[in-house]
Amino acid sequence: MKYVGILRQQSVNNVKTMLLLVMFPALLLGLTWVVCVVMQEDFLVWASLVFLATIVWFLIAYAFNSAMISSATSSKPLERRENKRVYNLVENLCMAQGMTMPKINVIEDMSLNAFASGINNKNYTVTLSRGIIERLDDAELEGVIAHELTHIRNRDVRLLVVSIIFVGIFTFIAQFGTRVLLYGPRKSRSSKNDGGGMIILLVVVAAAAIGYLFSLLLRFAISRKREYMADAGGAQMTKNPLALAMALRKISGDPKIESVKREDVAQLFIEHPLSKKGGFSNLFATHPPIQKRIEILEQF
Repeated sequence: MKYVGILRQQSVNNVKTMLLLVMFPALLLGLTWVVCVVMQEDFLVWASLVFLATIVWFLIAYAFNSAMISSATSSKPLERRENKRVYNLVENLCMAQGMTMPKINVIEDMSLNAFASGINNKNYTVTLSRGIIERLDDAELEGVIAHELTHIRNRDVRLLVVSIIFVGIFTFIAQFGTRVLLYGPRKSRSSKNDGGGMIILLVVVAAAAIGYLFSLLLRFAISRKREYMADAGGAQMTKNPLALAMALRKISGDPKIESVKREDVAQLFIEHPLSKKGGFSNLFATHPPIQKRIEILEQF
């Protein structure tokens, strides 16, 4: 794999974040224009309403992303007094790298997984499962923490959080339209009403298709290379790639976190807790095969 420096990776992720910020309103306004043409509505009026609603949604999600992710993963702050080992590992790595100390959360689940999240230094967070804390030795846990700190340093987490917010808006539109179509009040079956129902159906299908396509594009835009980069960064920080390789091997045997149900949040983890192994699903996987990651680390 071609080497990419930290500053270069940060620059690439910054560009991708800006592209998402531009592409999303453009796609949403494009969808609004199509709907207005079909429904013969005033585009400027509806575009203003849609844009305003999107800005409000984004600002709320941007401000409360940490609380939303914590709720979606059932994580909570890890107490320092009872977990000095974890805090010492994180603090030592941060001091060595000149990084600001992130918050540390825990998921009370004995499976092995971890992720980093946040937008800036005020809310960057490393979240560890109880299982990964108790079932890995110091060197292995240090490797996992270094991997997550690399995601923060490379600004992967900011890019992922922005993508989660945008995909969430498309998903909401599609789901809301589908529910209105399926469970809304039934009117008389006149030909006029049938025509209106078909228009609503087309709008729902268009919203769902664009939302799904956009989510796939986001997965490809946020390249799986970020996991290889974080593995390399973790190995560089700890000077112990074999410890991280051993940690990944243990994680691969039990990564499922019971509280995690959402696909968008699942992509934050060091190993996808919802992924299905093998077959067609690998084409759209957010993570590279963990065995391949282990093999690369063992070659360091």
